[in-house]
Amino acid sequence: MNDSTPIQTRPRRRVERTGCAVEVTLSVIGGLWKPVILFHLLHGKLRFNALCRMVPNATARMVTLQLRELERDGVINRIVYPEVPPRVEYELTNLGRSLEPVLLSMRNWGAGFAGIEQLDPNCR
Repeated sequence: MNDSTPIQTRPRRRVERTGCAVEVTLSVIGGLWKPVILFHLLHGKLRFNALCRMVPNATARMVTLQLRELERDGVINRIVYPEVPPRVEYELTNLGRSLEPVLLSMRNWGAGFAGIEQLDPNCR
């Protein structure tokens, strides 16, 4: 079940400043926390508090803002269950799933750059 007040989706991004499609990708997933949030959602639906625990250095407000932007761009879905208290989960859309190779490459590149041989179990 989706929230009763759906977020307006943004029109498709255009390459305006640089003429490079990388600009579009960065406009959607750029920033410090969006790729981390998306990476954790690769493994399935997560509730808000679980996401906050997985990104402990981000404030709850920052996680909320990042989730709203990702939802507005059509990368994630927000699912509200009609329970008391309400339960909200986030999951990747098909568009969000298409980012999996990018996110895995980012993880692997970062591990190599930082010289990390054994990946953190939270960073599967």
